[in-house]
Amino acid sequence: MPKPRERIVSTAMVLFHRQGYNNTGINQIIEEADVSKASFYQHFRSKDDLCIEFLNKRYDYWASELEKFTSSAETVSEKILKSFDFLIDINKREDFRGCSFLNILSEIPAGKEKIHQVIRDHKNKLRECFKEDIQNDMISAHIYLLFESSILTSQLYRSNELIEKSKIIVHDLLSTLH
Repeated sequence: MPKPRERIVSTAMVLFHRQGYNNTGINQIIEEADVSKASFYQHFRSKDDLCIEFLNKRYDYWASELEKFTSSAETVSEKILKSFDFLIDINKREDFRGCSFLNILSEIPAGKEKIHQVIRDHKNKLRECFKEDIQNDMISAHIYLLFESSILTSQLYRSNELIEKSKIIVHDLLSTLH
């Protein structure tokens, strides 16, 4: 049986992703992870600290999955377009749950600065990846914004239609670089 900390984290991974931050209570995590309250607080001072752990692990998982999905691309353009295909794939696998980071961002008050900073740091990593690959600040910013809005709108409409349309726009934007 996994150690208590691992059970707490794996339980939070499921619950925070599926239910969100506000709808997931510490008592539910404790019960489903089969740990004592004392054990929970031995590993995490607060629900916020556990949320930060969740965000970091979720980013590692998400970035790894994106990297695997796009690794066969032979050109930057193909890699960028495949990243939008990745969104379609993850929507199918996760039933249009959307972005865990933006879901949590929408739930927490501005005063939870540590969580806000973690979300910004991870979103900045994604922006930097686009910037590094594309080597054009304006076009990479445009594509990043299309990528993020594709996640949101596909969750809202439970459809990949706007991801497909974004891919056409991205293809056109990338063709201006050559």
